[in-house]
Amino acid sequence: MFKLIKKEGNARRGEFHTVHGTVQTPAFQNVATCAAIKGGLSAYDLKEVDCQVQLCNTYHLHVRPGDKVIRELGGLHKFTGWDGPILTDSGGFQVFSLAGLRKIKEEGVTFNSHIDGKKIFMGPEESMQIQSNLGSTIAMAFDECVKNPAEYKYAKESIERTTRWLIRCKNEMERLNNLPDTLNKNQLLFGINQGATYDDLRVEHMKTIAELDLDGYAIGGLAVGEPKEDMYRIISAVEPFAPKDKIRYLMGVGTPGNIIEGVSRGVDLFDCVMPSRNARHGHLFTWNGIINLNNAKYQLDDTPIDTDCDCPTCQKFSRAYLHHLFKAKEILAMRLAVTHNLYFYNNLMKRIRDELDNGTFTEFKDKYVDLLDTRI
Repeated sequence: MFKLIKKEGNARRGEFHTVHGTVQTPAFQNVATCAAIKGGLSAYDLKEVDCQVQLCNTYHLHVRPGDKVIRELGGLHKFTGWDGPILTDSGGFQVFSLAGLRKIKEEGVTFNSHIDGKKIFMGPEESMQIQSNLGSTIAMAFDECVKNPAEYKYAKESIERTTRWLIRCKNEMERLNNLPDTLNKNQLLFGINQGATYDDLRVEHMKTIAELDLDGYAIGGLAVGEPKEDMYRIISAVEPFAPKDKIRYLMGVGTPGNIIEGVSRGVDLFDCVMPSRNARHGHLFTWNGIINLNNAKYQLDDTPIDTDCDCPTCQKFSRAYLHHLFKAKEILAMRLAVTHNLYFYNNLMKRIRDELDNGTFTEFKDKYVDLLDTRI
């Protein structure tokens, strides 16, 4: 399913073949948590910003509108109108970040819904069943995302439990994919590497889950408040032990600079709410750095957000107009800004792929890794 085309250092240029289409990698997954991009974009709009993969969240869709409702309506692809690959996060991160009260047992986790307080139980089997109902292309294994910093003893116990849960996820997915009425019988399973910021635990866990011959491997539990140097160190530590013939996914990351650093360390897939979230507050990414359109200096600026950008927003509207829309609190401000930022991220990934194709990624990294994260 993953074809490695070429390498430059540890950076990898590849293709990921799925039942819903081929993804050119490295790639960014556009986050549609509740089956929509926050900021007023639909799945059809994603085509205009060169999106390859849509990411939706298992937990959020389970509590509303309900995974069985989505299944009855034909699955996420029919529900949202997106015809490309869809990855569903397992719900593990939300269980541990949103639920105020939760009880972890070997069977799974009992917690209260953040919407209505209703008691919910989710374990490996339940997560796989929900994701099967959603009919996504890629299902993430149910794992425990420990808080940072974490005690070494607890982090070790957690990865051991996460491994046991992963085996249960794999067995349940095999069962579900063989049922006659399953929406997507070719659903893929990615395992998640955990271990907090302890190099030895991370390496131990990657070695263990690599033996399970999964469809892809993710690095989770990073970009949750630890220094970026720790994140880069962990990626470099586990990379030699991640299967070379399987796709690699760094979860929840990040800034353009984070992505460039991740690619240079052998990561193929990324996702983050940052481009859409920042856009909704007027913070826009450009090839010269980050601008804040709320600033008064843009009131009379009739240039595009980025003169080097071909996105629908930059082709039609000025900084001055978006500045006005944000000040007037018009919803259109968010839609136009999110369109730009998502296009920028997807175009950044295309540029990275082109540089890898041309053997010039190292020079590209040296020029842009810090520049793109700089606030103007």
